[in-house]
Amino acid sequence: MPPLISVIIPTLNEEQNIVTVIDATRKAGECEIIVVDGGSTDQTVKLAGNADKIIVAPQGRASQQNAGAAVASGEMLLFLHADCELASGFVPRVRECLESSDVAAGCFTQMIDHPARKYRTIERGNAWRVRKLGWIYGDQGLFLRKETFEQLGGFPDIPLMEDLYFSKTLKRAGRLVVIEHHLVVSARRWELNGTIRQTLRNWSFVAMSHLGVKPATLARWYGDVREQDADSN
Repeated sequence: MPPLISVIIPTLNEEQNIVTVIDATRKAGECEIIVVDGGSTDQTVKLAGNADKIIVAPQGRASQQNAGAAVASGEMLLFLHADCELASGFVPRVRECLESSDVAAGCFTQMIDHPARKYRTIERGNAWRVRKLGWIYGDQGLFLRKETFEQLGGFPDIPLMEDLYFSKTLKRAGRLVVIEHHLVVSARRWELNGTIRQTLRNWSFVAMSHLGVKPATLARWYGDVREQDADSN
C-alpha cells in the first residue's frame, strides 16, 4: 500500500472557505484531511465536519500546524492554507517528488485565481524564490516526509513567518523543489491590500527578519499594519 499523505489545514474564522477547501481536497486525491482550528468565533469548526480529524490548538499557524502533524497518520505531510485548493492528481506527484532521497521538501506551482497579468508575475516570482533562495511560503503548499518534519523539530514556535524560518532549516536537510502541478491560490489579500503594497510589505518583513528583528516584534508590527488596513477600508 502506498504511503498516506496527511493534509493539514490551519484555520481561524474561515467559514467562507472551509467547506470548499475540504471538498476540493477530497476530490483531488486520496488523503487524510486534518483541520486544526485556532479558536474560531464563527462556524468554521461546525462546517469542517467532512474532515477526517478536527482538533483545536493555540492560535498561530506554527502551533496549529505542529499540532496537526502530531496527530497525522500519514508518512507524508502537506500543509494547506484554507484559501488554497489542490488540483486533481496531486497525490502521485507528491509521492514521486519525495521518492528522491536528496529532496527535503517541495511545494506546488501557484495559480492565483485572478486573470490580471500582474498575478502571473507574482506566480513566477514566488517560484523563483523557492528555486534560487530555498524559501517556501505557506500559500505554496509545503509538503515533506513526516520523518523529516519530526527530525527537524517542526515549525519554530514563533508568531509570524514560521514558514520562512522553517525553510531555512529544511535547506540544511536537502533540496527544496517546486513541482509542475498547480495549487489554486485566492487573490483576496492582494486584492484587499494592493499587489505592490502587499509585495513590498512581505519583502520588508523578510528583510527585517534577516537584520535580526525578533519574530515577536515583527508580529506586533504586522498586526498594527493589518489594523491600519482595516481602518482604511
